[in-house]
Amino acid sequence: MNISPWISAARLRTLPLSVSGIVVGTALANLYGFEDIVVFVLALLTTIGFQVTSNFANDYGDGVKGTDNEERIGPKRALQSGSISRQELKEGIIFSIVINFILVIALVYFAFGFDNMMYPLLFLVLGAASIWAAIKYTIGASAYGYHGLGDVFVFLFFGLLAVMGSMVLYTKQLTAMSLLPAIAIGLLSVGVLNLNNLRDYESDKRANKNTLIVFIGFKKGKIYHYILLMGAFISIVAFSLMNLKGWGIFLPLIAFAPIFLHMKRVYTTDRNDQIDPELKKLALSTFLLSVLIYISCNIFL
Repeated sequence: MNISPWISAARLRTLPLSVSGIVVGTALANLYGFEDIVVFVLALLTTIGFQVTSNFANDYGDGVKGTDNEERIGPKRALQSGSISRQELKEGIIFSIVINFILVIALVYFAFGFDNMMYPLLFLVLGAASIWAAIKYTIGASAYGYHGLGDVFVFLFFGLLAVMGSMVLYTKQLTAMSLLPAIAIGLLSVGVLNLNNLRDYESDKRANKNTLIVFIGFKKGKIYHYILLMGAFISIVAFSLMNLKGWGIFLPLIAFAPIFLHMKRVYTTDRNDQIDPELKKLALSTFLLSVLIYISCNIFL
């Protein structure tokens, strides 16, 4: 079995962004004195599992629908290139779902046990919802990614659920303060999706993949992008001011230096075929932000 097409289909460059919410949620839990290395590792593995399933499913859904074709600007997908057959990719999706369920059960057990079933049941449902969201983005007639709803789901699952949900894994409670970094990670994650949709604007429009950008157009999509990134910046500034205990709390703001440079690049870009390099920049900047929040919460607070 040739594993390289599967590694390509897993799209490893998307993984740092997917774990950013877990890193931030863990940082917030540490801030309140909660630590658990087993929960941390299982949460990371579970999130990576969800992301890989999503990437396999997106490859399959867009390939079957014909959205991935010779007009697509980004890197070739596995089904599109023929490196993995439709049946093989379908089997890969099923296998990844099984792995995800095992990881979710293990995570829930080590985080909560099964004595009080309220939290385990809640997180098992959230785990199932995450798997459903990963699959239904492009697969099926009612795929929400084809109806302009991808942004909403990314904000909810990559932002609010990833940050606040992972915090609850440790603390068994939520705080209002956790909402601000959750909003920031969610908005930046939507920003990465928005770049993807800006890049694929022309091909998506021809393929009837009605992303938000197809609805509002390329120029308004750029304005929407600036709003997302500035909203994330304001959220982190507010979070820092609420926890003002020395200069170190402002450390996460360093991550916005490359983000502002990225915004300038997007501003001067009028062609969607110039967008692709910006995806990696924003995704890695978001991951950098999560690491800096972790350092700030564990050293300066």
